[in-house]
Amino acid sequence: MALRHAVLAALLDEELSGYQLAKSFDLGVANFWYAQPQQLYTELTRLEKDALITGREVVQDTRPNKRLFRVTDAGLAELERFTATATKPSFIRDDLAVKVQAADHVDTDTLIAQLTERAAFARAKTDLFSRLLHTMRGERTEAEFLRHGARIGPYLTCLRGLAFEQGNHDWCEHTIAILRDRQATHARH
Repeated sequence: MALRHAVLAALLDEELSGYQLAKSFDLGVANFWYAQPQQLYTELTRLEKDALITGREVVQDTRPNKRLFRVTDAGLAELERFTATATKPSFIRDDLAVKVQAADHVDTDTLIAQLTERAAFARAKTDLFSRLLHTMRGERTEAEFLRHGARIGPYLTCLRGLAFEQGNHDWCEHTIAILRDRQATHARH
């Protein structure tokens, strides 16, 4: 997948400025595709050049003018083409997992500290995803929203982000418990 497809998907619901797109990526899209703001601005330029999005200038009195972008018919066709292509499996690339792989040969306290930090980050993300999911579905139950909601794609990807971060949290906590137990066992011997 290219960043262009993630940007096109993020622009499906409404016109967004580059700043708003970056915030959108931070809150929702980042759970399945991470990009720095500068990468997003560069991609917006490319997408507009390729006529997959169109931008319009909005004049503001008290702030600098801004550009709002929306997906064109050609952009929708590109998303349709992308959706029809085969999907590659996901792969994990995680520095912390590499460090845990070396757990028997490195400072366990350092690993526990890093795992604790990652668990806290994952907990904060699960809280954020839970709030986002509630905001999207409103007072409806999840089943009702998924059956009758106008647009469920963002909800489904948010569910994936929630499950991913919950898995990260649980793995970190479990790994911390094992490392602490091993420390205690080795201290007694």
